[in-house]
Amino acid sequence: MGEICGTSSSLVNKAKPFVLMVALQFLLAGTVLFAMTSAKHGVNRFVFSAYRNAFAALSLAPFAFFLDRKVRPKMTISVFLQIMLLGFLEPVVDQGFTFLGMQYTSAAFTSAIINTVPSLTFVLAIIFRLERLRMREAGSRAKVVGTMVTFGGALLMTLYKGPIVPLFHSATSASKQQAEGRHDSPHKHWLIGTLFLLLGCAAWSCFFILQSITVKKYPAELSLACLICLVGSLQSGVAALISDHHPGAWSLGWDYRLFSPLYAGIAGSGIAYYVQGLVLQTKGPVFVTAFYPLCMVIVAALSSFLLSEQLHLGSIIGGMIIAVGLYCVVWGKGKDELADPTPPATVKESAQELPVTSMDTADKPIYYQTPK
Repeated sequence: MGEICGTSSSLVNKAKPFVLMVALQFLLAGTVLFAMTSAKHGVNRFVFSAYRNAFAALSLAPFAFFLDRKVRPKMTISVFLQIMLLGFLEPVVDQGFTFLGMQYTSAAFTSAIINTVPSLTFVLAIIFRLERLRMREAGSRAKVVGTMVTFGGALLMTLYKGPIVPLFHSATSASKQQAEGRHDSPHKHWLIGTLFLLLGCAAWSCFFILQSITVKKYPAELSLACLICLVGSLQSGVAALISDHHPGAWSLGWDYRLFSPLYAGIAGSGIAYYVQGLVLQTKGPVFVTAFYPLCMVIVAALSSFLLSEQLHLGSIIGGMIIAVGLYCVVWGKGKDELADPTPPATVKESAQELPVTSMDTADKPIYYQTPK
């Protein structure tokens, strides 16, 4: 009986990372759909970002206060300035341009373009010498080829739209969308929207690079995430006041104006950080990144069904090419890790994750501190 229980417990522990990552992709897909709903209704992108990060900071603050009280270092001027820049790169620039790009494209297209972030991060890591590149090794060659393939897929999606592919898109919803011309992005705006999305992805990649540096100086990840969300909310609020002087832009109601930023803040930021950190401890960043294309598939299906979005052939082909390139990058990264294993502390420092409870010892939080 004991052996059966032990076997069942082992199977549950092995399956938990897969279940968590699949569930997380549905949460992230919901974040994209809620943001797209707000974009379609003309919500100011900076107002949305301000509310989203404010809700995220409020949801993270209690956990940061209690879980980080023993590992939280003193704040320095250097760390404070880096947090200010982090709050500008991700909550303001990334979320702002991504939100704006959605208005010119679609939710499915946005989720596909976001898959270019790992490749962009790899290029920046090479530039800043945070990633090693040895062309004689198969892993490094795979990362280079995967990066080129990913950019090729993004370029295809930018230049080729193609015919409409009916998924759950009915004739009724198509005629309705044509009647509401403001919801259907013109061809001339498709390129502009793609450029906005790529700018957002570039800012997100820069955010990862800077965060990997900041977390070494401030190794209280939960507090760091909370501070980034708080600073990002304040900066987005200032940008919103400058771009839109109408007080009505800040109004909330029991509809998308409240539920969209609330969901995006709690699920897309708070829960996502926690789940990614939980899986990262046992599986590493390659495993976490490998599930990103699943979010693209979920968004493509749900946006066509729920938002009556038109899915184009160019988006499907380009998304598939980006997914192939992404898996080349993560495969190459996995080969590099096998050839030169990274210490656990370094792996944790290179990600945006939080101090979480280990899967095997759920009663005690495990913390990793940076060696002095």
